[in-house]
Amino acid sequence: MNDNDRALCAATAGLLRASGVIAVWGLALALIAGLVLALTGRSLPAASWATFALIALAGLPERYLALRLRVDTALFEGLAQGTIASLPVLDHTLEQLGLRRGGEAARALADRVLGTRLGMQRHGIVVVLQAVGFALALALQDSR
Repeated sequence: MNDNDRALCAATAGLLRASGVIAVWGLALALIAGLVLALTGRSLPAASWATFALIALAGLPERYLALRLRVDTALFEGLAQGTIASLPVLDHTLEQLGLRRGGEAARALADRVLGTRLGMQRHGIVVVLQAVGFALALALQDSR
């Protein structure tokens, strides 16, 4: 890897670390929604209960996406710091871990960065939907 590739990996890792705030927000929304259901679920209107339930359930794909982004952070940091020597070495390691199918075509670094950014966008969309749902659930609490 050349210096430009390492810089791209370092910048991508930094962006992924910064997106960790979004992951904390998504986890908090899911946990709060679950607590609201556990503590006051029986007294909530049906629409509010269903909305809180959807927020809590949306925490499952949110956690999966957050986990994937944390793995990507570690991989891009490894590439940037040179602890992962090259993309073929990374691909071989991912194959050994069962995270990549053997025989798949090699992907360029730019494609990997784009894929990671798309993953960040998907994660952000899930958290935004959780936040909108949370606001809606709060608004629906008083409608009986």
